[in-house]
Amino acid sequence: MFRILRHQEPRPDQSRTVRFEGRDHGGEISLFLVDNEPGQGPDLHVHPYSETWAVRKGEAEFTVGDAKTRAFPGDIVVVAANIPHRFENVGTGRLEIVCIHASDTIVQEFV
Repeated sequence: MFRILRHQEPRPDQSRTVRFEGRDHGGEISLFLVDNEPGQGPDLHVHPYSETWAVRKGEAEFTVGDAKTRAFPGDIVVVAANIPHRFENVGTGRLEIVCIHASDTIVQEFV
């Protein structure tokens, strides 16, 4: 069996980021398809599982614990469970990034 969730263009007043929770569709992972403007990104937060990011377009600065690093198209970044982290679009154009959560539901606590 398989399921396809077709892309839908957001309304102008709606976020372009897509949230997918696997448990709602028979999957074992969850993810965000992020599409951010320069300067945008989530606040510092933690998950009780690892998170993996795949940068598709743009430039992101990641804060993981006390460390900072930059990632570019094609880069993959992984953070372990329970480590505070965030990212921000530090480029001049759009940031497209896939945020993969090793859980069938997204559990996120802001710090």
